[in-house]
Amino acid sequence: MPRGPCSRAAVFDRPRSAPAHHAVEHEDAETLARWLADGADPNEVLSSMTLLTHAIDVEGDGSLQSGRPLAVHTTAVLLAFGADPELADPGGHTSMDMADHSGHDLAVKLLRAHIQRASRR
Repeated sequence: MPRGPCSRAAVFDRPRSAPAHHAVEHEDAETLARWLADGADPNEVLSSMTLLTHAIDVEGDGSLQSGRPLAVHTTAVLLAFGADPELADPGGHTSMDMADHSGHDLAVKLLRAHIQRASRR
């Protein structure tokens, strides 16, 4: 069971929050990786976002609000655990749409590289 700020006990105190989405919301890549390693679905959808669109949104928003450089760590963890970069959220938006719209250039480059690698298989 994951430990730390997004541990299972802390997450289930918030019944509307899925554990992996909670880790994404807090940009906690380590806990996210543990949840995924324990079997969480990397393509999980909560409300109107896939984990990947949520990660890109949080990374971009966090950078915008804090002034710190863009990060791509939660996006990279999700892709490493098999998140589908071409999966659309319930609104029809893909992670690439989200990255393009928010100006998240690091995510765009990572998604493109991941999609290109997958197309070669």
